Amino acid sequence: MKKTTLIGISGGSGSGKTSFIRTLRSKFQESSLCIISQDDYYKPRELQLHDENGVKNFDLPESIDLEAFVQDVRLLQSGQAIERLEYSFNNELAQPKTHVFHPAPVIVVEGLFVFHIREVFKMLDLSIIINAKPSDKIIRRILRDQKERNYPLEDVLYRYKHHVMPSFEKYIEPYIDEVDIIINNNTSYEKGSHVVSAYIDSVLKHH
Repeated sequence: MKKTTLIGISGGSGSGKTSFIRTLRSKFQESSLCIISQDDYYKPRELQLHDENGVKNFDLPESIDLEAFVQDVRLLQSGQAIERLEYSFNNELAQPKTHVFHPAPVIVVEGLFVFHIREVFKMLDLSIIINAKPSDKIIRRILRDQKERNYPLEDVLYRYKHHVMPSFEKYIEPYIDEVDIIINNNTSYEKGSHVVSAYIDSVLKHH
């Protein structure tokens, strides 16, 4: 069995990471490219830690079942399919779906803590950070959380200041000098998308 190529993608909340990955997804068939997200590994709400003001903090490594995430990445690498219930971000209006992930020649793992989990970082063949200006990130975060997650504005701003930014500074920013590619998404990630797509095409041609 030929070696699976593992690509890790991370970036601060609002950097455009999700849109970038959707663009990649649209360019390749599922049989060629599998994408697995840490977002689907959040622990139940009642297990989340609180900050000093009693607000649940979802931007900590402890908020995610990292052991299950690493195990599933290894299962995919070994050629086994996995199932995972979609996490609905505490949005009571959302109906979670069951995702089935099939092994593929190229696997993308994405999330806030992809590089912080050193076991995963050492497995990566290519590591990528999607970056953006803080002002752009907070605007995107506000728009997303109000529309997709049904969060009030005050809650979004509080979490950005007390949870999101500290998490970026501690679990993503320190690895900027270690990753292979930094894609700046202040206006567009199009060129970066072309580079990563070309890399995946090259891998698939030789698989």
